[in-house]
Amino acid sequence: MRLRDAVDRLKFAPPVSHVYNPLRYAWAPHEKYLRTFAAGRPRVVFLGMNPGPFGMVQTGIPFGEIAAVRDWLGIRGEILKPDREHPKRLVSGFDCPRSEVSGFRLWGLFAKRFASAAQFFETHLVLNYCPLAFLESTGRNRTPDKLRPAERAALFNACDQHLREAVTALQPEWLIGIGGFAAQRIGEALNGISGFSAKTCQILHPSPANPSANRGWARIVTRQLREAGAWE
Repeated sequence: MRLRDAVDRLKFAPPVSHVYNPLRYAWAPHEKYLRTFAAGRPRVVFLGMNPGPFGMVQTGIPFGEIAAVRDWLGIRGEILKPDREHPKRLVSGFDCPRSEVSGFRLWGLFAKRFASAAQFFETHLVLNYCPLAFLESTGRNRTPDKLRPAERAALFNACDQHLREAVTALQPEWLIGIGGFAAQRIGEALNGISGFSAKTCQILHPSPANPSANRGWARIVTRQLREAGAWE
C-alpha cells in the first residue's frame, strides 16, 4: 500500500495523458494474489517492468493475462475503474476480450513446467517493478524508461525503495529480470544494499514487440534459466 500511495502522488506531463494504478482500482485480486502466493520465501523471484494494457491493467496481477489469472492462478475479484479512463483503453477487468501475449507466454511456460500454480509458487514469485501504466493521448502505451528525466527519477525512487523492501522481506536466492529494463533496475536499486546476496540474471522479455521472443520464447528462456543455474 505504501508504494500504491507513493506513486499516486506523482505527476506526469504530456505526452502522458492518462495514468492507471491497478493497485488502486484492482486491489481486490492483487491483494488475493499476494496473500495466496507471496506469504513464503520463494527461491526465485521474477521481476517485470510495469502493467500491460491487457494484463495487469485489467486484472491487477503481474503479467496478468486474463485466462491465466482466472483459470491457472484461480484468482477473481472486483475490478473498479481508474480515476480517468482513456476511451481507447477501457478497463473491463475479467471481461476484457483481449489477451496479453506477454502474460500468455510467461504463465504458459510455468504451467507447462509445474503441475499447478501452488507448486510453482512454493519456490517462485512474479512481481512488477513499477505498478503504473502510462498512456499517451492516442492510447499508445508509454513505458517508464521513456518518461521525462525528472518524472523518471521520482518514480524510480519510489519503486527502488519498494523493491529493496520486497527483496529484504523475501530473501530469494535468485532475482530474475524479465527483459533489460527490469534487469537494469535490479542492478541499480540493489547495488551495495546491505544483506542483499541474491544471484541475478536477465531473461528475454516475452513481448511480441521483441522479434527474438517470437522465435521460441519458452525454449530460449528455459535455456537461459538453466545456463544461469536458476532452473535445473
